[in-house]
Amino acid sequence: MDTAAAQWTARPEGGPARRGGRRFGAWVAGLLFLPVSVVVGCRVADSDGVTPVPQFLAFLPWLLVPAGFGLLLALLARWWFGVVWALALLGALAWFIEPYGRTTRAGGPPLVSFRVLTSNVEFGQATDALVADVRRAKPDIVFVQECEFTCDDTLKKALGGDYPHRAAQVAGGSKGSVVLSRFPLDPAEGVDGAMAMPGAVADIRGHAVRLQLAHPMPPLPGRTDLWRRELGELRDFAAEDHRTPLVVAGDFNASQDHAAFRRILDTGLQDAARLDGHDRTPTWPARTTPAFGVQIDHVLLSDDFSVRAVRFLDLTDTDHRAVVADLTLHQGR
Repeated sequence: MDTAAAQWTARPEGGPARRGGRRFGAWVAGLLFLPVSVVVGCRVADSDGVTPVPQFLAFLPWLLVPAGFGLLLALLARWWFGVVWALALLGALAWFIEPYGRTTRAGGPPLVSFRVLTSNVEFGQATDALVADVRRAKPDIVFVQECEFTCDDTLKKALGGDYPHRAAQVAGGSKGSVVLSRFPLDPAEGVDGAMAMPGAVADIRGHAVRLQLAHPMPPLPGRTDLWRRELGELRDFAAEDHRTPLVVAGDFNASQDHAAFRRILDTGLQDAARLDGHDRTPTWPARTTPAFGVQIDHVLLSDDFSVRAVRFLDLTDTDHRAVVADLTLHQGR
């Protein structure tokens, strides 16, 4: 009787219900690991893959959440292969979350310091907020993306006196872009794209600095080829033999977790936010930053520059935060 009772009480521990629960937990863990593995695999392969991989790559650090939850489920299910799988994913994610790209200290004595600001005003909706922040932050050069006709008129009226020099390609919707400057600007050929990316050469107190606004198409489902191609155009521009110090700023619609953006950094440009220790500070979507988001707005620099400070500004009526960078140009090698 005692033996039968012991068998009866022991049966629920390893019974069908518990085994079914473990199998269910293992299945859920596996379903979590599969998409994470695809994204991590593309990151390992230095590829952006196809939709929806580029979209998930933008939020690579957040894949720690499903990978970590899957690890917990695998442990509860005693699925040891799943535990090893989860640890491999977590290790790879931790490795790739580290900042990408080299950092080089600018050589030579400082020549001139100035401040730049870049802002996507979302179809011109945040123009008034941008004007107010420009007046507060007092940048020397302003890169504005998605500046349509009304935005352009407002900037001329409100800031034309302080920023008499401009390089603009004004268009409707998201296609227009403007560069405003306190310093004289000479025309320079921009980069071709579906949305305007004007360029110029600034005379900053006697020192020439090449300016290029960046605004490639976003990686919309079914249109990632265009996004990849326009980032490639920016990469080709950056790889040219620029003898003039270079600043490329704007909404790149890409983070350091995208291979197409890393190839721009591989030309030798450095991210101002990275140089100031803010390589993971998100700029989009503004409604959930800084708790959640991704850094897709960048100020990239040739190695003639050092960075004194980088700040991120919250503007109303746009889904992007503005980036303000204080730069110092040094004497070239």
